[in-house]
Amino acid sequence: MDTQGHAIDTRQAHPFDAVLVIAFGGPGGRDEIRPFLETIVRGRPVPPERIEEVARHYELFDGVSPLTDIVQRQAAGLRQRLAARGVDVPVFVGMRNWHPFLADVVADLARAGLRRVIGFIDAAHHCWPSCGQYREDVRAARKAAVAQGLPDVAVTYVDSWYEHEGFITANADHVRRALAVLPAELRDQARLIFTAHSIPTAMAATSRYREQLEASARHVSARLGRQDWALVYQSRSGRPRDPWLEPDICDYLREARTDGLRAAVICPIGFVADHVEVLYDLDHEALGLSRELGMTVARAATVNDHPAFLELMTDLVLRTCQRYHRYPPLPITAQKVSGTFLV
Repeated sequence: MDTQGHAIDTRQAHPFDAVLVIAFGGPGGRDEIRPFLETIVRGRPVPPERIEEVARHYELFDGVSPLTDIVQRQAAGLRQRLAARGVDVPVFVGMRNWHPFLADVVADLARAGLRRVIGFIDAAHHCWPSCGQYREDVRAARKAAVAQGLPDVAVTYVDSWYEHEGFITANADHVRRALAVLPAELRDQARLIFTAHSIPTAMAATSRYREQLEASARHVSARLGRQDWALVYQSRSGRPRDPWLEPDICDYLREARTDGLRAAVICPIGFVADHVEVLYDLDHEALGLSRELGMTVARAATVNDHPAFLELMTDLVLRTCQRYHRYPPLPITAQKVSGTFLV
């Protein structure tokens, strides 16, 4: 049995023998909120009052993040679709910050003899927090497994998918449903406001995060035949004096209302599953503010387990299998450089 409560089939399949869906993680109740936040902080000097502020956000939702359940549904949908296409491999979920922890899942894979794994990181747009940190955590989990005397688990990641048809279709479909909630007389004039997690501008300068977000937003707007759209940010953290990507969603709503905007749909295109940051920052704060401003705003769901997104996951895994059909990926060796391991 593995950490996720099911038996592992140890029969080898080539070129890969398992898929690992990698996500952020989230608490499952009030008693898990602070341990979860302590895991995120990992000893960094975050003021206690900031941790308590975020804890109160989670308490508004009884400490339950919907993310874990959604990612499990994504994994189950992927598993079913792969099996229907003749790729009968187990699909696992590993979380960076909560159960099932990546380190535990990678150890399970190693014990079962599952050595070649396809990695699917639940983030469409690339920067260090959204993708780089997860890869680093996978490397750390592999290293920890080897330190326990277990065999290494090689992880090969799927290609980028911020412009994939399935991602665009799922987002467009959710926006379309949100538009339908607006009064009929406001739908045509409603602006599409795409949101994503803000990051420091210095970090944005070393990645294509902002450009990839803009590309995704452009595709979704074009699919819907809408010209009026904007990209804004949410969930800013860090030191107040450090510049982060702007505008913030709430600042943007205030300015847009002053300029005469009457209606909008918020699409959290930078997120792949609803979780407490989305629920608090958008459903609680942004929608609450829009009501105060007298603006009619609806929030589109994230892609979650939309069928088009599950097809995207399946397509990317199958493409990765096809790429290495004749020649499995070479074993990955770790090279120690200046006290760190480069893989």
